[in-house]
Amino acid sequence: MTESVGKRYRVGIAGTGAIALASAAWLRHAGHDVTLWSPGGQGAEALRTQPLEAGGVLPCSVTVEVADDAAQLCHASDVLLLALPVNGHRHVMDALLPFLRDGLTVIVSSMASLSSLYLYEGARQAGRRITVASFGTTVLTARRESATQVRVMTRRKAVGVSALPSADIAGVLELCAALFGGSFFAQQNTLASALANVNPQSHGPLAVFNWTRIERAENWAQYHCMTPGVARAIEALDLERRAVAKAFGIELGPIEEHFARSFGTTSTRLEDIAAELHAKRGGPPGPVRTDTRFVSEDMPYGLAFVEALGLIAGVPTPATRTIVDAASLVNGIDYRQQNDLLEPLGLANETVAGLLARL
Repeated sequence: MTESVGKRYRVGIAGTGAIALASAAWLRHAGHDVTLWSPGGQGAEALRTQPLEAGGVLPCSVTVEVADDAAQLCHASDVLLLALPVNGHRHVMDALLPFLRDGLTVIVSSMASLSSLYLYEGARQAGRRITVASFGTTVLTARRESATQVRVMTRRKAVGVSALPSADIAGVLELCAALFGGSFFAQQNTLASALANVNPQSHGPLAVFNWTRIERAENWAQYHCMTPGVARAIEALDLERRAVAKAFGIELGPIEEHFARSFGTTSTRLEDIAAELHAKRGGPPGPVRTDTRFVSEDMPYGLAFVEALGLIAGVPTPATRTIVDAASLVNGIDYRQQNDLLEPLGLANETVAGLLARL
């Protein structure tokens, strides 16, 4: 576990999307050294010669280092931050595993489908003692405007975090506070972090019931289109998420609490929360591409994962199944087969007690 909270950290970030660039700007502005690595190869090239420009709630211009590969990123860093879509987690984790060293902390932001457990168990099998921290959601919300520009929209008011091994949670909380400021709280375990993320439950119905808008690339506001009917579907998925969590001994609050904690909303009903957020923020705009992460990420690694847990625990998830089926039908893709973590994690043959023991 990385120590010395007051020091200047060398943070290596895998990813060059909105959250990666926003995190880089935030950490660099806070005085830490930052190295970016683009797993795809070219996403960070412009930052070798140009500053990273941030706008929104964090207007600043900073310089960052760029790593050529996973080995260089690990060598240059005290802490690693994985900030990329979860459908890239296994590939990037496999690239990092040979170069991880004892005592390194890896923060997965945000984690889904127990990708952190995949990394932690892979490191242990290789004889490495690392700490893996998991965020249930991202600390920041952001929009990538170009290869060197990012708009930081919000810093969430409170963010849950868990640790593998769980005994390292105190140090993880200290480290996260040193990097991003306060307002972190401990979650029960890594499964709690995965199930605390309500993006799949909110994004899934939004995508399915606004699909023609996405296909026609219309300009549509997410919260404005979270109508009472869509909100009702989201609430049904949320009830199943919480029932599955309870079967694993995890008590989770309703989705309305998540919005209040993250964005300071005061309404009690989801449809009113959506109206409140639309009035406050005027957005964000909904996706306009059929490969949106609302389906490519949230279906296999969010909703299909909840389904898989429900099968382990004997908890029915009919609403979740309906949304995954609908998304698969309209796209011609079986999203249950798109999750590349379920098989290596062995969840099909797992039990409730067995999975909890691994955490």
